Amino acid sequence: MKCEHCTRKECSKKTKTDDLENVSVDAPSPAQENGEKGEFHRLADAKIFLSDCLACDSCLTAEEGAQLSQQSAKEFFRVLNLNKRCDTSKHRVLVVSVCPQSLPYFAAKFDLSVTDASRRLCGFLKSLGVHYVFDTSIAADLSILESQKEFVRRFHQHSEEQRALPMLTSACPGWARYAERVLGHPVTPHLCTAKSPQQVMGSLVKDYFARQQNLAPEKIFHVVVAPCYDKKLEALREGFSAAHGAQGADCVLTSGEVAQIMEQSDLSVKDAAVDTLFGDVKEAPVRRHEGAGSDGHLAHVFRHAAKELFNEHVKEITYRALRNKDFQEVTLEKDGEVLLRFAAAYGFRNVQNLVLKLKKGKFPYHFVEVLACPRGCLSGRGQAQTEDGHSDKALLRRMERIYSDIPVQPPESSAHLQELYQEWLEGSGSPGAQEVLRTTHPSPVRCSGSLDIRW
Repeated sequence: MKCEHCTRKECSKKTKTDDLENVSVDAPSPAQENGEKGEFHRLADAKIFLSDCLACDSCLTAEEGAQLSQQSAKEFFRVLNLNKRCDTSKHRVLVVSVCPQSLPYFAAKFDLSVTDASRRLCGFLKSLGVHYVFDTSIAADLSILESQKEFVRRFHQHSEEQRALPMLTSACPGWARYAERVLGHPVTPHLCTAKSPQQVMGSLVKDYFARQQNLAPEKIFHVVVAPCYDKKLEALREGFSAAHGAQGADCVLTSGEVAQIMEQSDLSVKDAAVDTLFGDVKEAPVRRHEGAGSDGHLAHVFRHAAKELFNEHVKEITYRALRNKDFQEVTLEKDGEVLLRFAAAYGFRNVQNLVLKLKKGKFPYHFVEVLACPRGCLSGRGQAQTEDGHSDKALLRRMERIYSDIPVQPPESSAHLQELYQEWLEGSGSPGAQEVLRTTHPSPVRCSGSLDIRW
């Protein structure tokens, strides 16, 4: 099976799980492999679904393929089982970080409020043997703040000679990987260099939290629960951080994979409060950033830019749909002049049009929030899917209603951000902050025998 955007006769990636002859749905858990009584009997190996992945230029190397096999429930249970054995030298502290866009899925699927779903998920994970469960909102705060600073800097630097704009978000791993591996120039110079929430969370867990607990980073096994499969590829991209010398995310499980484990379990579960990285807070309320189904980079950067650049306070943001509901525009106007023009482009078709305009030099936007999934992260194919692999529209509508009811908290209002900047990173502009919160976007390096994708 090939991706619909692929020009190769054969693709190096895994095939879709509904291609039954190529999929083993009876993959045993590590407990079964070792002759122990297993509780979970039908956990499939890690797969990248071709129709879910925008980075489809045969960019998965053999080494990455081997690493990808560890992004599975089997690897998660392998570590859990090692912790139950007598050899304490192999024991690791298990930490799970949950993306905010995953919680509405659990709430809708199990008919719970989002707060109760968060506690149920946390309680279940701890009943398995997980030690700490965090949410990634604080990591998204840092990612958004860094994006705000970068946009203002680019706006001041932009000129006909130095084209610093538009700035394109890079938090979506499918889009970022596609831009890096396939598109290259003139796209990659416009990608935001702020790390994604998942990448920042990896440093928070393996560096900040590890220091608090007096743990070596390699003694922590960090699992991320996310709405899409491309987050698994993002974990491979992160590599080993120079800041803490360890992989930021050791394993990524989709919301659907975790829900499957929960449905197959007969464990007695007691709800538990989600942990926080800060000792003065026992349980932080569930919150989100402004945005219909994403971390809200567009909305937060727009408000910040309006205030910083033009001293305009934006109370409400008005989105205007253009080609379709997944391509929307936001403008700041004064005395008939457009001061800022932002856009949101979700889904491959809109990304295609976006890049074609950029290559032709006919690009009217200062900033674009780019996401690979239509309708944003909530509709990531790791959660809002039917058994036959199509989007579960009824479930997605419930998720969108649940997500919209979660209170919005601007990143600037977080009481702990300045603490992190000063105590952990030694200042917002320090070399440490640059290392932990910033990344680079390389241009594509073609694999031998690979073919260009024709749009």
